[in-house]
Amino acid sequence: MASAISANRAELLAIANAVATEKMIDKSVVIEAMEEAIQKSARNRYGAENDIRAKLDPRTGDLRLWRVVEVVDVVEDYFKQVDLKQAEKLQPGAKIGDFIVDPLPPVDLGRIDAQSAKQVIFQKVRDAERDRQYDEFKDRVGEVITGVIKSVEFGHVIVNLGRAEGVIRRDQQIPREVPRVGERVRALILKVERQNRGPQIFLSRAHPEFMKKLFAQEVPEIYDGIIEIKAAARDPGSRAKIGVISRDSSIDPVGACVGMKGSRVQAVVQELQGEKIDIIPWSEDTATFVVNALQPATVSRVVIDEEEGRIEVVVPDDQLSLAIGRRGQNVRLASSLTGSAIDIMTEAEASEKRQKEFAERSKMFEEELDVDETLSQLLVAEGFTELEEVAYIEMAELAAIEGFDEELAEELQSRAVEAIERREEALREQRRALGVEDALADLPHLTEAMLVTLGKAGIKTLDDLADLATDELIAKKRTEQRRRNDKGPREKGDRPERAEDKGGVLGEYGLSEEQGNEIIMAARAHWFEDEPGFADEPAAEEAADAESSQ
Repeated sequence: MASAISANRAELLAIANAVATEKMIDKSVVIEAMEEAIQKSARNRYGAENDIRAKLDPRTGDLRLWRVVEVVDVVEDYFKQVDLKQAEKLQPGAKIGDFIVDPLPPVDLGRIDAQSAKQVIFQKVRDAERDRQYDEFKDRVGEVITGVIKSVEFGHVIVNLGRAEGVIRRDQQIPREVPRVGERVRALILKVERQNRGPQIFLSRAHPEFMKKLFAQEVPEIYDGIIEIKAAARDPGSRAKIGVISRDSSIDPVGACVGMKGSRVQAVVQELQGEKIDIIPWSEDTATFVVNALQPATVSRVVIDEEEGRIEVVVPDDQLSLAIGRRGQNVRLASSLTGSAIDIMTEAEASEKRQKEFAERSKMFEEELDVDETLSQLLVAEGFTELEEVAYIEMAELAAIEGFDEELAEELQSRAVEAIERREEALREQRRALGVEDALADLPHLTEAMLVTLGKAGIKTLDDLADLATDELIAKKRTEQRRRNDKGPREKGDRPERAEDKGGVLGEYGLSEEQGNEIIMAARAHWFEDEPGFADEPAAEEAADAESSQ
């Protein structure tokens, strides 16, 4: 019997060691799973109502089994409680409130109990294995990993990574690439999520970061940090652009990435299934970088609108199609690379736009300031675009314009101020007609024009405004050039279509996030006025000053 017991002990420890080694998890996890399985089987034998514990010594294999009971004055639960008299038999000197141990004889696991124990151990080991996989891969996001394609399910590629599995979803694959089971594949670890069925490792071959990592593997200067890829944009499987800069003036970043006879870039192109890659020098000067990003097209002029985050690029007539690219690909990649929306127009279209803007601004000054056409055109030619610029510019600067004097400058400023007041009054009346309450006019940063816009959007009370998130109030509308279908000949004057994403209610006014937060918080202030501890700060300060003066 003793030999059977020792053999059983040795067998338990051998199983624990084998499972821990195979699954690459801690042996203590397997021991704990075995203890839990034995506890479950013992409860089936002695009754599930009992609080039964098991302890397996990881060195000797000794198994101890016991029942925990509480010493009480009046027994209500005969499975987990004992009275003082019974407790004295189990443990001399026991007192009310003590928890004592009632040793149990080892159980002989039957076929059903053994199967149940096996399931418990497998589940515990599987959970530990999932935790190990998650811990192993969660900090490897952004790495390039190599695996073997295990299967293709509904267009998603399942990749065997050795000690785990990853998935390349359909939208993260390179178009027209045909995955085959058994092939080796490289991919970027995009994200790792903990889910009920185990950690999900999402891989990508279409992300710009994958291309950057491939260049780092092929170009030692990038790996060493001498050359840096500052920006990257991809149309997977078709074309890509990267902006590079060198920390060493003696090293050409573009040449280093291209390599001798194009060997380095070709290695990346081959991995990306023939994707054409434009390598351009990155520049801190936005205009220069935009010109480089639109290669191979020639750019005549770049106009940057920092407030709107837009860039207007003027190209010669014969360069328009090249600048836009097939289906808008070139300008789309350049826009993604620079992080700004890019509008492409020809010299003729730019001239027409300037003439139109000039005429509109001249007409506005002529009507609002009640001046003749020549004077209004002179103001526009000097760079004035809004009434506020005329009203609040330094008097000396306005008088310094050729043909102006102090008297004329003073009169123009006076008329500009009056025109602004008339416009504000008209907007105020319009705002009140829309039902926007006056309380909104007392909020910081809001003008009458903004209040009219709010009223048209149905925001008329403090509560209406307070219910908005900051983004809903101030997010700018972003305009992107749609893909252009170049299958047929391009008609003269044909321009890429544009589509506007829905922005915030006041997105057109260029409010900052800080200003938006101040507006929202000021609108919500009345919600807290009745709460204990709320006090009007100016009133509190006046009271404090009065007390100190006494």
